[in-house]
Amino acid sequence: MRLVRQAVERLEQGGVIALPTDACYALACMIGDKSGAERIRRLRQVDDSHHLTLLCRDLSELGLYAKVDNSAFRLMKALTPGPYTFILPATREVPRRLQHPKRRTVGLRVPDSQVVQALLAELGAPLMSATLRLPGDAHPLSEPWEMAERLGAQVDAIVDSGAGNLEATTVIDLTGSTPEVLRQGLGPVDFLD
Repeated sequence: MRLVRQAVERLEQGGVIALPTDACYALACMIGDKSGAERIRRLRQVDDSHHLTLLCRDLSELGLYAKVDNSAFRLMKALTPGPYTFILPATREVPRRLQHPKRRTVGLRVPDSQVVQALLAELGAPLMSATLRLPGDAHPLSEPWEMAERLGAQVDAIVDSGAGNLEATTVIDLTGSTPEVLRQGLGPVDFLD
């Protein structure tokens, strides 16, 4: 818990951290941290149309940040916690800079990771995150020593939980009448057939 508290302190001071999830490692900052979100986008070299994902403790938090109909909720309930990111219409609670600029959507997930769950519980709020895949890399970074080497002072902390996965989450768009897989990742999608 001491290390979790240290990571939370860095986040509360406006830091960007690398943390392990149930899929791959991710970059994360506080939900309202504009400079943190910009730093994550710069590290990833993505523009504002790339969804940053809100890491939430459970589905009850999702309702505050996304408009969720019954069928979407049932699907998310069956798949969470787990390695899935859901694209949903954003509520007014989501800062515009976190929403897709044209679609007004947001990415949300509930990770099945003790480390992330402990951070979120200590923090009492969701985190903004993005897969820790650097420009030109085929896979996300998975070794904390390599993150330290390649990122250096560009992140404020690396939560070392050992080697991570090389695969990101499965991204499912729930804004249409049927779920659409935008990225096949660690989470299986055979249930959609």
